[in-house]
Amino acid sequence: MNTVVTDSPTCALPTSCVVPVYKSPKDYQAFRISPGDSNRLALVFDPTVANMSLTYCVEIFDVGGKTPPNRHQVAVEMFFVLKGQGRAICDGKTVAIQAGDSILVPPSGVHVVENTGPSRLYTLCIMVPNEDFAELIRSGTPVELDDEDLAVLGRHDSPYP
Repeated sequence: MNTVVTDSPTCALPTSCVVPVYKSPKDYQAFRISPGDSNRLALVFDPTVANMSLTYCVEIFDVGGKTPPNRHQVAVEMFFVLKGQGRAICDGKTVAIQAGDSILVPPSGVHVVENTGPSRLYTLCIMVPNEDFAELIRSGTPVELDDEDLAVLGRHDSPYP
């Protein structure tokens, strides 16, 4: 039996809808956590926007850039490689990464993500729960996304630049 969902008052499902939060790359705020860092984080959604305990950002690694070794007490951190190549190290185990690869870092895993390629490395990064990650990012130095960043993050199906 197929069910059709409509906005009619006779529909069995609720007819109200929570309006989704929408952002495009021009809305992302980017930060360098420490002045000497070779990676930047562009916040997409965090607890202040999403009203839930998660952080979703795009992490951009300059050539040779990497995260400092770090761990999270309860949070799971996930990465999806958008562009570039590098390596991920977790608790001494190393794996090469490239566009299309995914990494799941369990809580308490000491990990590093490093750009080993000839161009920037771009990853989607999601941390659940937030574990003060968004607050750490926002405490850093604001930076601008440049044309190369926006070309990677931008929509390619839009007829407008």
